[in-house]
Amino acid sequence: MITGFHAIAYSNAADEARAFFRDTLDLPSVDAGGGWLIFALPPAELAAHPTDGDARAELYLMCDDIEATVAGLSEKGALFTGPISDESWGRLTYIRLPGGGRMRLYEPRHPTALGLGASPSA
Repeated sequence: MITGFHAIAYSNAADEARAFFRDTLDLPSVDAGGGWLIFALPPAELAAHPTDGDARAELYLMCDDIEATVAGLSEKGALFTGPISDESWGRLTYIRLPGGGRMRLYEPRHPTALGLGASPSA
């Protein structure tokens, strides 16, 4: 039975990444022991896209107003790796993560499944 979705962000500076998720993104967390924080995420959705390249998974944070979200996160010290781009499916930018890497932030144009609350199934 599926009860949730667990995502992992690998970092060369895990303590700083945890502080970023806690203090900059304001994600609530529980301590799984020894300061190992596990963060609650907003409702999620999953899409399957075709590819001609290697199969992969990607993590996107979603927002309703990308300019306001970028401004608010920037005030808290978040760094973005480029301007907001206009894609056919929404507006996109990238947040730099402590220790390297980046996470996508986007404002979707398409209908979303957020709030539908997938029912656990066997």
